[in-house]
This record gives sequence, C-alpha cells and structure tokens, in this order.
Amino acid sequence: MNTTKKTFSIRDLENLSGIKAHTIRIWEKRYNLLSPERTDTNIRRYSLESLQKLLNITLLYSNGHKISKIANLKEGKIPEIVNELVSKNNNSQIINTFKLSMINFDEQLFTRTFKTLLLEKSFSEVFKEVFIPLLNELGLLWQTDTICPAHEHFISNLVKQKILISTQDLSVEEDSNKKTTFIAYLPENEIHEIGLLYLNYEIVSRGYKSVYLGQTVPLESLEEVMKTFENTTFLSYFTVSPSKDKISDYINKFCSLSANFPNTQLWLLGHQTQHINQDNLPQTIEIFSSIDKIVERL
Repeated sequence: MNTTKKTFSIRDLENLSGIKAHTIRIWEKRYNLLSPERTDTNIRRYSLESLQKLLNITLLYSNGHKISKIANLKEGKIPEIVNELVSKNNNSQIINTFKLSMINFDEQLFTRTFKTLLLEKSFSEVFKEVFIPLLNELGLLWQTDTICPAHEHFISNLVKQKILISTQDLSVEEDSNKKTTFIAYLPENEIHEIGLLYLNYEIVSRGYKSVYLGQTVPLESLEEVMKTFENTTFLSYFTVSPSKDKISDYINKFCSLSANFPNTQLWLLGHQTQHINQDNLPQTIEIFSSIDKIVERL
C-alpha cells in the first residue's frame, strides 16, 4: 500500500475499467487485446501500459465501437479516437481520462482535460458533475487496494489546486449588504478539505466575506475570530473528526466559547454529523445533509 503499483491484477482492471474480469479474459483470448505476464502460479499480472490500453478500449466500447473493430485498429489509432471522444465532453469519458492521468501521474493530461471541460461547463458544474464522482470512485478503488495512496493524493491535490485557482480567479467584489462573515475551518485531526474548499469558492462567488482557516484548527483559537468580526458563521466539515464519542462535547465547548458573541452561528456537514442529536441543538447551530443544501442557503 505504501509503494506505487507497477502491475495490476485482473480484479484491479475490472475495478478501474468497469469491465468484468470474465469479459476481459474473453477479449484477451479471442482478440489478443492484452498480453499479461504470468506469475509462477499462473496468475495474470498486467502492466501499466495494459491498464491504459484497457481504459481506452473501454471508452471506445462504451461509445458503440464493436470490440472486433477495436481489435483491428492500429495501436496508435486507439488513443487518437479516444482524444476525439473526450473533446466531446462526455462525463464518463472525462472521468476515465482523469483516471489515466492518475495512473501515469500525468499532471499535464489532468490540466488539459480540465481546461477542455471549462470550455463547456462552469467550474461549479465541473466540480459537481465530474470531480465528485471521480473522487467517490477513487475512494472505492483505494479501499479495494486497486490504487495506492500516492495515486489518491496526486488527484486530490490537483483538485484542491483547481479549486484554489478558481476561487482566486473570481472577479466578485464583497457585497457590503451581506453582513455575515463566513469562517471556514476543519477541527483538529481533520484533513479532508476538498468539500470545504469548494464551499469557500461558492461563498466568495456570492460576494460574502470569507476567512479560510483550513485544516486541523484548535477549537479554542476560534474565539479570537469571534472577537474580530461582528456577525460570523463558522462552517466546518466533520468527516472523521470529532469522533462519535467526542462530538457532543465539541459542540458544547463551541457554544461556551460563543456565548458572549450572540451573532455567531455554526454550520456543519459531513459523515460525523449523523452522530449529533439534533433535537436539542441550540438555534445557532445547524446541520446540513449536503454541499448543495448549504449552497441553497447562501
């Protein structure tokens, strides 16, 4: 798990391509599309090049190309046709292209594909329609040991980079009529910030003043922010922290800190919020089930 994978099992290929292992074996035997090596115990092992070829074949196959016709294409023709398909902006094709960039650690391919998307979609549409499904799929691939942490970190950091650049490029001035200042932060030991970064983008795009504090912020340090701004809405994403047994204590401590600041609110979302008893929540604290629900409130 701590090294970059150079070879892949047929189950890895199935997970990455969505093509059943049985079908891959048929394509391999009948059309000679892939040439795996064999271990001493006769187990198939596929190279990085084989995986890339299969992902390209999958794109063609899912777009109506017969597998017999694909098998007769010259080697260089397959990626050429794939590039034409990707330029048409089909989300599933784009996601496979991003997976190719991940497998090869190819930042240029990621960036070219992202720029192609922006020709037809807004950044919000790219994030919701492509990045979220991509990240969800990568999470499953990581859990099944199909990809290693290096792959997941590579893509996650590129997505973060694009959110930060898109936020910086916004030409929206702060709206003086919007009195609330949003403070986006993650609690201590929480590092999953892609969702929070995107919400910060949405906040800024609507003319709100935003202060982005980022990962693993000590609860006590929030009091200084409360002193600085008159109307504050703290926004946080609880993915893994605080833990189930500590989340109530965290909320109680936040309420104690904000007791002297009546115009302070806390908006929460994320997996861990399911452990919050909402029946007795103070009116200053609100739980949201999704990013879209918060965006609707802005």
